[in-house]
Amino acid sequence: MKKLPIGVQDFKELITDYIYIDKTKYLHELITSGKFYFLSRPRRFGKSLTISTLYYLFKGEKDLFKGTYIYDKWEFKEYPVIRINLLDVATDNVERMKESLTKIIKLEGKRNGIEITETDYKFAFNEMIIKLSKKERVVILVDEYEKPILDNINNKEKAEKYREILRDFYVSIKSKDEYIKFVFMTGITKFTKTGVFSALNNLNDISLDKTYAQMLGYTQEELEKNFKEHIKETASEMKMEEKELLKNLKMYYNGFSFDGENSVYNPFSILQFFKKRKFQNYWFESGSPSFLYEYIKGKKIRYEDLVKYPVSELDFSTREIEEANASIFFTQAGYLTFKGKEQYGMEYEYLLDYPNIEVKNSFSKMILEANYELERGKIKEINKTIWKAIKEKDIEGIIKEIKRIISAIPYNLHKKEESYYHSLIYTILASAGLNVTAEELTNLGRSDIVIEEDIIYIMEIKIDKSAEKALTQIKEMKYYEKYKGKEIYIVGININSEKRNIDEYKIEKI
Repeated sequence: MKKLPIGVQDFKELITDYIYIDKTKYLHELITSGKFYFLSRPRRFGKSLTISTLYYLFKGEKDLFKGTYIYDKWEFKEYPVIRINLLDVATDNVERMKESLTKIIKLEGKRNGIEITETDYKFAFNEMIIKLSKKERVVILVDEYEKPILDNINNKEKAEKYREILRDFYVSIKSKDEYIKFVFMTGITKFTKTGVFSALNNLNDISLDKTYAQMLGYTQEELEKNFKEHIKETASEMKMEEKELLKNLKMYYNGFSFDGENSVYNPFSILQFFKKRKFQNYWFESGSPSFLYEYIKGKKIRYEDLVKYPVSELDFSTREIEEANASIFFTQAGYLTFKGKEQYGMEYEYLLDYPNIEVKNSFSKMILEANYELERGKIKEINKTIWKAIKEKDIEGIIKEIKRIISAIPYNLHKKEESYYHSLIYTILASAGLNVTAEELTNLGRSDIVIEEDIIYIMEIKIDKSAEKALTQIKEMKYYEKYKGKEIYIVGININSEKRNIDEYKIEKI
């Protein structure tokens, strides 16, 4: 059984000893049909491995690719390769950033056997491209292109200064077109027309291109084909049928979509799961919770605000990331994803939601803590109580717990809006790790909240009306139709805006 490539980002090392999911068909398409490319993806999605794979392709190391799609389809000629990772750039101040860019170029020149004499980062880059092109046209690979900006996302002034430097740096790629064979750049956020690449207007952004939607991440087919032995052993250890394990894996870790149609698993979570053989929030917890906490708190993020309105491709390229709407930022960072798309004339709009239970669970906990001022210990206690009630099929117990939580939220944070309580109750349930959806689409309308565990619970929430009216809406709209054949309970909830809490609820079995 081949090893799991946890943390391995070097293609040469990975292809020798570890499981490798062959993505070279996509790379062949790129290198044979174009010249300048950009791809954005969330962290830990395989961007650096893609850069590494391209590096060995253009270094002509054919033997490494034996058994892959591209092996007999590419010339494997050696080109000079400039490989830059902006993770190595100092971002504490402007001067240090400029100096570190120059050092990176000088070191890259040395690795390619040339000496860089220029001391200014821009001219050093120009010098390297021209000198290396005397051997053959140059390949340029850039990873984490916007790292200095993301490091200062809460400081607009500093972020803009760093953007100006990067703009000045990257313009060399366009001005030296005649010396260049191929360019591939990656980052977490899409660029804007006026941003870092404003002068590099020939860059082909494939971030939302359907052709490359599954280029990074694991598809369902790739998972089942490449992890057969791990699936079998893990299912046995967890005392689960393989079919059940795959169903749970899909709910927990699949769901990332970059075109609104096709979805992939986050590789990091899958690899960690097969190593530890238990369901945990691996990808989310490997990130920057403290930064997210401050971002959510500063912008008073609610679930409803994130998913209420569809977004278009244009929304991703009209504002710089530090000024973008929260839903745009969280989509690019991977905390939200496309859950479908709608066409209006020639334009597409994308529906947003959390990709899976892992992200939904962790993000909801953070919202409760940052936005509703609930203590972490209290959230943990809430989660246990709700889980216990679900296992005991005690929906009344869940509602009582929700009431208790709502009463603990400072009165000044409450809003006399149904959407406020929809978001809050959904977030409470999602923080407990339940398979819960909000505004679940049915053939006759949308139900407020659906809990889909062993039993289906469909909730409708009203404010200053009645629980009976809420129940009536569920019945009239037949929100339960799509769950026929399962045990279903419908729950009508009324919120009293003066008391700022649930004052009435009704439960019926369908």
